[in-house]
Amino acid sequence: MPQIPEKIHELTVGQLATRSGAAVSALHFYESKGLITSRRTAGNQRRYHRDTLRRVAFVRAAQRVGIPLATIREALAELPEERTPTREDWARLSEAWRSELDQRITQLNRLRDHLTDCIGCGCLSLDTCVLSNPDDVFGDRLTGSRLMVERRGNRQGRRQ
Repeated sequence: MPQIPEKIHELTVGQLATRSGAAVSALHFYESKGLITSRRTAGNQRRYHRDTLRRVAFVRAAQRVGIPLATIREALAELPEERTPTREDWARLSEAWRSELDQRITQLNRLRDHLTDCIGCGCLSLDTCVLSNPDDVFGDRLTGSRLMVERRGNRQGRRQ
């Protein structure tokens, strides 16, 4: 991997892509979503501060574990702009996601443990399906099958 001399404080999009392992299109997407920022040269070329490498690594790691981009953006907004984020900065942000990840692990374990029943049944019935309606939350009010999507702060689910 090519090293960038310490005296260079800004990276081109190509250098950032090479160093971070992210595609140029992904970097443009991250920028459009407010996850990273750049400045424009007189020739309208993007230039990224070296700290963007750490931000891109953070975004990619968070995405790999399923953290939504909006949540990642909120976390990155808490980081200091005037200095390189420290290990403590990253630890504080990742700790905030611990309970969300624990919930996902629980859901994945439930899926793993009951997937055979679901495939065997094939109906996804609200009456019997422990995957789509683990606590039969809507059993008293609705009939027929529904895909229940759990959202933080929204226990009612949504019809898809």
